[in-house]
Amino acid sequence: MNPSAEGVIKFHLEHTQAPALSGEETSMLRGWFRLLRRLDLLGRHPDRYLGYAYGNISQRHGDGFIISGTQTSGRDSLDADHFARVTGFDINANRLQSQGPCPPSSEAMTHGAVYQALPEAGAVFHVHSPDIWRQAKTLGLPETDAAIEYGTPEMAEAVIALLRDNPARVFSMGGHEDGIVAWGSTPENAGLSLVQVLAKALQLSINPALMS
Repeated sequence: MNPSAEGVIKFHLEHTQAPALSGEETSMLRGWFRLLRRLDLLGRHPDRYLGYAYGNISQRHGDGFIISGTQTSGRDSLDADHFARVTGFDINANRLQSQGPCPPSSEAMTHGAVYQALPEAGAVFHVHSPDIWRQAKTLGLPETDAAIEYGTPEMAEAVIALLRDNPARVFSMGGHEDGIVAWGSTPENAGLSLVQVLAKALQLSINPALMS
């Protein structure tokens, strides 16, 4: 991972300023944001990732998806103004279109790749968990190639290939330090899958023999 690039948008973004979505449309994501923030799976720390905020969450919305805005994960909570709606993206051209009060997360292309690969995916959570990431192989999680950086067309293509071969609900981003992605048909399903894997990782840290 190149830590100096954390939080930097690497795709060509065409963003249009527009009013925020309704509170009802973002309420499930905002609720899960608070929980993931308390679990330190989203956040911002001066001694991690050069002080950049980490993690982002999204939900399918019509022909596109809603996603938390760039560098918003250091907040204790989000409101409707902290989300963008991705209306289109082209992985090969490395382009993404969005609208809303703020630009989308730098990981928006990866979220789009999950939705493209899995029509059944209704929500995607990208978090940072050293506990899960360091034990991904022991936990049996599929991983993207460690040479592939986040936010690039190569990462999006790798995610699509990985999920088509193994549509696991949680996978590791091998080249993105501590990066873990969970998906589900709803935000609740994505969140529960993620928390279950985190619990297993924490149990392993206490008793490695659990996986023997």
